[in-house]
Amino acid sequence: MARRRSRGSPRGSVRGRRPRSVSAGGFVADGSSARREARTTLVRLNKFLADHGVASRRACDELIAKGKILVDDLVVTELGVKVDPSKQKVTVDGVVLPGSEDPRRYYLLHKPKGVLCTNDRRETRPKAVDLISDPAAGRIYTVGRLDEESRGLILLTNDGDFSHRVSHPRYGVSKTYRVVVAGSLDDDSLDKIRAGVYLSEGKTSGARVVIVKRAKLRSTALVTLREGMNREIRRVFARVGHKVLELTREEIGPLVLRGLKEGRFRRLSRQEVESLLDMSDEQAALLPLGGADDGSVTGRRSGRRSPRRRSGSSSRIGMRRASVRRRSGTRRAGRRRSS
Repeated sequence: MARRRSRGSPRGSVRGRRPRSVSAGGFVADGSSARREARTTLVRLNKFLADHGVASRRACDELIAKGKILVDDLVVTELGVKVDPSKQKVTVDGVVLPGSEDPRRYYLLHKPKGVLCTNDRRETRPKAVDLISDPAAGRIYTVGRLDEESRGLILLTNDGDFSHRVSHPRYGVSKTYRVVVAGSLDDDSLDKIRAGVYLSEGKTSGARVVIVKRAKLRSTALVTLREGMNREIRRVFARVGHKVLELTREEIGPLVLRGLKEGRFRRLSRQEVESLLDMSDEQAALLPLGGADDGSVTGRRSGRRSPRRRSGSSSRIGMRRASVRRRSGTRRAGRRRSS
């Protein structure tokens, strides 16, 4: 027997099946697709805070426990609570954090020496975020850090997922630094840096080092890393007996320092953001970085040319000699005919 359609129900519907909807209070009916969608938008409060550069997750838990965080203008002290960034307002020290529906901002800054990478409002020294004069920036934070004595490229954003993929060593986005150290870098020191040295956190994953200039009093090298331990480059060179005198970050993935004056910033294009995300590959991060380019001073100081250039030079010399022999033979033949 065919099922009876309910009065007023549209053709094709079955009695007892109700339309899936969300109540006015924001709670979703059990088993509905809307509830499954809403469930995916929830995020732990400490993760949301950490993604927005407030502090580490553990430090954010301490802020929550102390009642420093407001959710919809109410103090939250319970750990493990989840929030919906697209619907709820999270406030830290009177500042409302951007939700998931706020436009994402991406900036590239040439950080000068003496500027800090922090959002701590109690800090009185110059901060990198203060150099972003765009009135539409809102609350942004640095992607990773550069210490106070270093200069160069630093990214700033309000996109937590982007920040995580660019800064975490798991995704392998490389950063290249120009390093000036005291003394002459010998091959043994370079081999140790490329292979990795032991610091208090453990052994470094190694680096790619290319010598730019080597002298008795100071040397310059380009160092490429994928990880970012605290003051890693300074500590690594100190382990092999060389003090870092100058440190400049010149590249972050495809982004380069050239053309951006110190203290100035620019917005990233959509293509640049996508390029950085495309580079964040867990498989590529497993490939080794160590080694030196053919253009390193180590290869040039030997004074020997590569076999390709030797063969090319000798072939050109042989061609010149053959040409001279042909010309001299032609002259001798001409003299015989005239005689």
